[in-house]
Amino acid sequence: MSSLALASAMFGSVLAGTLAALWLARRLPDHHLDSASRDVIKLGLGVIGTLAALVLGLLVSSTKGIYDAQSATVKDLAAQLGLLDRVLGRYGPETAPARAQVRALTQSITDQLWPHDGAPVEYSGGASRGIGEGLFDAIAALEPRTDAQRMLKGRAQDILVGLGHARQRLAADSDRSIPTLLLVMLGVWQGVLFAGFGLLAPRNATTVGVLTVCMLSVSGALYVVLELDRPFEGVVRVSDAPLRAVLAHMGE
Repeated sequence: MSSLALASAMFGSVLAGTLAALWLARRLPDHHLDSASRDVIKLGLGVIGTLAALVLGLLVSSTKGIYDAQSATVKDLAAQLGLLDRVLGRYGPETAPARAQVRALTQSITDQLWPHDGAPVEYSGGASRGIGEGLFDAIAALEPRTDAQRMLKGRAQDILVGLGHARQRLAADSDRSIPTLLLVMLGVWQGVLFAGFGLLAPRNATTVGVLTVCMLSVSGALYVVLELDRPFEGVVRVSDAPLRAVLAHMGE
């Protein structure tokens, strides 16, 4: 299910619970909502609100960490690809075919992580794997004639291995990190919390409007959390600017 669908489902269920509580409050005997009862209800709502706030804060922190890690990996990929192109350029003109493969590899990785045709994101493998293996063979086939060329060849091979490691990091961090049970519990807590507000609130348009805005805010926070949990899909995406900037300067 998409992030928007999950956030909308949470908003709809919480709204329904709140409206039901507003309706129920009119039919409860007076002693159920006297001052003593209200104090107990407020105390319980405070506990649930604290739990919900802690869990939501934990989710924001966790998913922001995943988003930042994936963004850092993309920047690392871009830096290593740019460095590999420069190292091969310093080696000599005989690396021109290998440099062309570096450019093709950069373009392939960009297209796989930010597809334009609605295809699923490819974190590892696919077309870029074949290009990478061909590039490794091309670098291994180089025959250095000087100490500087031997050093540059070894450095190029090390960078290429590092690129493979970075791609595997992208794949390893690609799964959703939020347990379904945690989302369910958060939804239940929010439903109980706003239902309690509905029991205590006066029944007028202003109260319903304020509660609706609060529910939209909580559902919006959940939507952002779910979007951060999949950095290469949806609305909140990791930027492809580092890879495209390196691609623009390759071959210089």
